[in-house]
Amino acid sequence: MAEPKTRPTDVPVADFIAAIENPGRRADAETVKALFAAVTGEAPVMWGKSIVGYGSYRAASGDWPIIGFSPRKAQLVLYLMDQLADRSGRVARLGKVTTRGGCLYLTKLANVDMAELRDLATASVAWMRETHPAA
Repeated sequence: MAEPKTRPTDVPVADFIAAIENPGRRADAETVKALFAAVTGEAPVMWGKSIVGYGSYRAASGDWPIIGFSPRKAQLVLYLMDQLADRSGRVARLGKVTTRGGCLYLTKLANVDMAELRDLATASVAWMRETHPAA
């Protein structure tokens, strides 16, 4: 099987976030960066050109971050596991978000209950660490 194109890079996360043109998206990225660092106890690492990831695990297709985010122009994308027992209930309590697979899409953090987001991120990281070996 081919190795994934999205791999850890040496690009500083601070430089990536500082280059985000939209000030609101940049501020949201800083907030999520701090939240995910607190939840994981890991330093953020750039994965590919646009994903900020934390930790890693070994999948059949290669190494991947256990949790991450990408501050895209249209939406902030959070990469959280979709296999939690009460994920749909947790997502419903977040606020104005959409989901697809393990991705959570939001336009701005102001539309999200931050305590619920921390809870969902914490549960996602715990599930990943219990079910997937570290890379």
